[in-house]
Order: sequence, then structure tokens, then C-alpha cells
Amino acid sequence: MKILELKIPPVAVLILFALAVLAMARWLPSGNLRFAGSGALALVALIAGVAVALAGVVAFSRRGTTVNPLAPERTTALVDGGVYRWTRNPMYLGMALALLGLALWCASLPGVALVGGFCAYITRFQIMPEERALHGIFGEPYTAYQRRVRRWI
Repeated sequence: MKILELKIPPVAVLILFALAVLAMARWLPSGNLRFAGSGALALVALIAGVAVALAGVVAFSRRGTTVNPLAPERTTALVDGGVYRWTRNPMYLGMALALLGLALWCASLPGVALVGGFCAYITRFQIMPEERALHGIFGEPYTAYQRRVRRWI
């Protein structure tokens, strides 16, 4: 399955999964479950997701390194400060939180399950190849960073 590694922009993957969440909410209404505060929780997840993702982009920009997820070999700096002290992948974590917010907004339990599918796909076809590239570029400092900071949260 290496053919899918670093091929589909993560934002496109997010859009596909978001469309799937909307489809699940529409076509599997028996899986929809509204609860008190679900709208507020959805909004919190969405805002947190956008904030975490933007914090990752800002940290990359400040260090002058690429944010292009399809070309990790162009990385020029190991970013390990700011939000990167808590997660090695804040941009993907932010996307997952935003997708969770959408699933909660739709009150779709199958949609919530799709968040796990998004995380699995991104881990296998985006994050793991990025990690190999970063290890090739930075070696031991990146390995030490991996030991200190979790992949997601």
C-alpha cells in the first residue's frame, strides 16, 4: 500500500471524511444521537481543532520550514517548541478535532467512528512516511523528540 503514501493532500482526506460524516448523518439517521450540550461540544471541538492546526502552521512558519505535507524531505528545521511540545502532529490533530466537531454537530455516532478512520489513514499514509523522512534528515535529535512527545496526544 506504499502507493498511497504522501500522495493525497491531508486537507483532501479531511474533506472526503467530512463528506462521509455528512452522508452518514443523512443516510443513517438511526445512528444519530443528540444529547444536551452536543452543539456546544461540537463548537468547542471545531474551534480547538482550528486553533491547534493553526498553531502548528504558525510554528512551522516561524522556523521557516515547509508546511507541504507531500514533501517532508524539504523540511529544513526540526520544530519541537510551542504546540509541538505536546503533539508531534498538531495540524493532523487539529483536523481530527474539527472532524469530530462536525460529527458531534451532526450527532452522528457512525460519523464519530469515522474520526478514528481518519486518524488511522493519516497515521499510516501520511505520518509514518513523514517520520521516516524526518529521521533521515535529523537522525538522533528526531528520535529523541519521538521519545519525548507522542504522535497524536
